[in-house]
Amino acid sequence: MAVESVFSPGRNSLTITIKGRFDFGKHQEFRQAYERQQPRPALVIIDLKEATYLDSSALGMLLLLRDHIGGDRAEVQVVNTSSDVRKILAISNFDKLFDIS
Repeated sequence: MAVESVFSPGRNSLTITIKGRFDFGKHQEFRQAYERQQPRPALVIIDLKEATYLDSSALGMLLLLRDHIGGDRAEVQVVNTSSDVRKILAISNFDKLFDIS
């Protein structure tokens, strides 16, 4: 699978790992990774360590995730980003909406 998710009940967190290209081809898999999760996690961690590419549809998917788990009250961390990905996220002002490292 190119999108893997692991729920940690003790932390009430969901970690979603993206492997390969993070683009529209991952849309359904990505949505299923968080929409089916009960209870709704307080924290979602998006791990991009193994992501090789990110496009504008991936940015849209991140926004949909944020809205789904609580909008402005949502805690979403985007971790293990390459310098190129961090630059894309900063240019898009996603650093104001997500905790990025």
